[in-house]
Amino acid sequence: MKRYLIGQYGSYDEHKMKRDFRPHFFGVEACLIDKDQDVYRLQEEARTQQFQVGVHFPLRAGRAPYRDAPFLSLDEVERAAVYRHVEQELKDLQHVCPAYVLFHYPKPVLLDREVDWGQWHFHHESEYRFTDETSEKHWLETTEALFSWLTQTSKQYGFMPILEFDAVTRWIYQSDRLERLLDQYPTIRLCLDTGRLHLQSVLDPQFDPIELCQRFASYTALVHLWNFQYVNGEKLHYRHPVLPNQKPEDGWAPIEEMLQAIRDGNPNVWIQFEHASHMVTDEELEQCYQWVDELLHKEVHVR
Repeated sequence: MKRYLIGQYGSYDEHKMKRDFRPHFFGVEACLIDKDQDVYRLQEEARTQQFQVGVHFPLRAGRAPYRDAPFLSLDEVERAAVYRHVEQELKDLQHVCPAYVLFHYPKPVLLDREVDWGQWHFHHESEYRFTDETSEKHWLETTEALFSWLTQTSKQYGFMPILEFDAVTRWIYQSDRLERLLDQYPTIRLCLDTGRLHLQSVLDPQFDPIELCQRFASYTALVHLWNFQYVNGEKLHYRHPVLPNQKPEDGWAPIEEMLQAIRDGNPNVWIQFEHASHMVTDEELEQCYQWVDELLHKEVHVR
């Protein structure tokens, strides 16, 4: 099965393509591309090398006032404008024929005040709301509206809709409400980001990344795979490729446990290497690929 992807962000990086991509990979995930010619170059390479293109919304930079579409905004007028803008972007994407289009969810991110989110990366304060500034009812209603709309538009424009967890509110990980909606709208798939899950686990003592992977694995189509080390309150080696010598007891994410939990729930999950490959040698990069391949092909554990 072709299951691996690399990322192309900002521009088409020929050096990265030659160094990181392999003929057996599934494709390339593209995001925030600055120039039309780089999009055309990616399309041409996809055609000639016969790989798929996934889109981490937005594909083109500079076309919207926000980095991530705030589908859950408290402002009804803003939500309507977001839907109009995103649908126009989806129409414009038809020439790319993306295998999937990924959006961050929830946006605005729903934060619990009890947690110190100072190390979470936000471009602007409009990207988040505290849970005491909104309500579970609003979250559920706007989420269901989003699921319904994505189900319809994904059929219309021919792509798989994927939602990538940003910070995960307790309304999600301490209840089954989101699972019920995912069962109701099976077209909607998830992306789990190992670095984000690791960071939340060190910031939020009530958050268990392995349990979340186990619960949502069957709904997951894609994993954004990367690692970092958290030592004495500091993030080290951010977006490092995953390697077998990165031990959780030394502050690294429990990558092996995460991938095992996800793979057991969905053996066909895609893996996008969302790392900074320049941080390692060619030999280490190949070791990263081989180790992930070994983990995904180990005997499946039945819980």
